[in-house]
Amino acid sequence: MGMNGSPPPGRRAAVVAGLRTPFVKAGTDFKDLSATDLGALVVNELVVRSGLSPTAFDSVIFGQVIPSPTVTLIGREMVLRTQLPRSVQAHTVARACATSIQAATDAADQIRLGHSDCAIAGGAESVSDAPIFASRPLAQALVELSRARTLADRARILAGLRPKDFTPTPPALKEPTTGLTMGESAEKMAQVNGISRAAQDRLAYESHRRAAEAWDAGRFDEEVMHVPVPPRYDHVAARDNIVRKDTTVEALAKLRPVFDRKYGTITAGNASPLTDGAAALVLMSEERAKALGIRPLGFVKAYAYAALDPRDQLLQGPAYAAPVALERAGLRLADMDLVDMHEAFAAQVLSNLQAFASKDFAERELGRAEPLGEVDPARLNVNGGSIALGHPFAATGARMILQTLRELGRRGGQHALLTVCAAGGLGAAVVLERE
Repeated sequence: MGMNGSPPPGRRAAVVAGLRTPFVKAGTDFKDLSATDLGALVVNELVVRSGLSPTAFDSVIFGQVIPSPTVTLIGREMVLRTQLPRSVQAHTVARACATSIQAATDAADQIRLGHSDCAIAGGAESVSDAPIFASRPLAQALVELSRARTLADRARILAGLRPKDFTPTPPALKEPTTGLTMGESAEKMAQVNGISRAAQDRLAYESHRRAAEAWDAGRFDEEVMHVPVPPRYDHVAARDNIVRKDTTVEALAKLRPVFDRKYGTITAGNASPLTDGAAALVLMSEERAKALGIRPLGFVKAYAYAALDPRDQLLQGPAYAAPVALERAGLRLADMDLVDMHEAFAAQVLSNLQAFASKDFAERELGRAEPLGEVDPARLNVNGGSIALGHPFAATGARMILQTLRELGRRGGQHALLTVCAAGGLGAAVVLERE
């Protein structure tokens, strides 16, 4: 990147292909598949559909958010478990919900630097396969048992354990710095920013309505692969199974708040659900694409990452990242033909849109004289978002890039802005370009 974060002249990073699995509710179709399994399925199929020789690829950048107890380098496993040559180098990334945005921008940077010509970038998540940890006393006892030499030693070690020590510990769901879950933090944002329950339910309804329309119109057919479902393989997952074609604002309004049962506004209906799935992209230098006669879906024009204090508004990162990404691209919000904003919670989307349009926020938080501007609802999440489609943490960013570039192509548009909020008070923004 240049001094101001803009790409150097000349070499551009093109997105030439992409694919994802269906996104399915955790504990359903993919409950017997790990993140590595899902990632390998999509990478294998993507390589075949791309029409490129496996030897054309020089790197893989892949991520997952929930740690696997057996696989620590999912990026390298995407090489070792597919038909890619084992000489293809790879690395693993993690940036919470922006993980495959990170993978894609890493690949774009390597292409711009001339270090890569053809890369796979993406991510996979299996919430169904989340690790369950032993308590610290039990873990220590198991280590000591493995070293014990006599039956008496083993008996002494086991006698030191209490019943509560055998209680399994699930992965942490709270922000370490705040002690709040992401949902509790989103509830706080809704209250601080005056985001009504009705507005949240309306956004959630639109997400489902638009996603259902996109599926019915065949707009996702070429970007979602079919997956035979183990263990009997007598069923094929062909569509996202969270989209509710028949939902209504009235039905959503009847759901009870989850995080603040008395005064809250966030429900299971206006938040993204726990989801399993994988997504991947092929990025290539513009020169290589031209040499091979490949017409890119589009280009990664600019990007930015931002962070704020998690004790403030945890999921407001997009409002800080988007102005920088647009500035690096030399464009304005008004130049965007599409805006795709990750829907962790309807409240978070509405809070960020409010900040985009706020002169006070621009002056106070960004040191800018003018706000970014208002987003035309007709250009926002036009084929649905994470509330309806689901949110496999590490796969969402790649899904958004592919979905948005394909929609730009259908509309004959030129530019799009993508934003993702993430744990830790992080935010990501990417400007995509199509010619």
